[in-house]
Amino acid sequence: MEARLNLYGNAVATKFARYINSAGKVVSDSTLPAATQELVKIRASQINGCGYCTDMHTKDAAHAGETAQRLHLVAAWREAKVFTDAERAALELTEQGTRIADAAGGVTDEAWANAAKYHDEDQLAALVSLIALINAYNRMNVIIQQPAGDYQPGQFG
Repeated sequence: MEARLNLYGNAVATKFARYINSAGKVVSDSTLPAATQELVKIRASQINGCGYCTDMHTKDAAHAGETAQRLHLVAAWREAKVFTDAERAALELTEQGTRIADAAGGVTDEAWANAAKYHDEDQLAALVSLIALINAYNRMNVIIQQPAGDYQPGQFG
């Protein structure tokens, strides 16, 4: 399988990626825990069917010390005992924020209140920004059919 468009060989795509990567740096430098950030990226990528991002973020998370058990259970986080309440709240917000077209009214007040119970305002801002950002990356990669499997941890940073 080959991508429909080379994001790294096209001037417009490269420039766009540079800007959204800068936005991503704001999130990665925030106080939102790094483990939570990776879980959010993985879950949104799973929902969106983005193999490239799922591959990237599971590998990055494992490289950073995340356990195989937790990585294998991200898709079934509701039934898994291995996530903290704060992580579960972030995953719920991620799911609702990713599936906004499927839900009347978007993110529920309950999901927002639960996330706010565990995350301060800066962390909530980072979380909302991260959900928007990973959904943008997912859409780009799904549209161009970016193949998955070759990513190496730390490849882009």
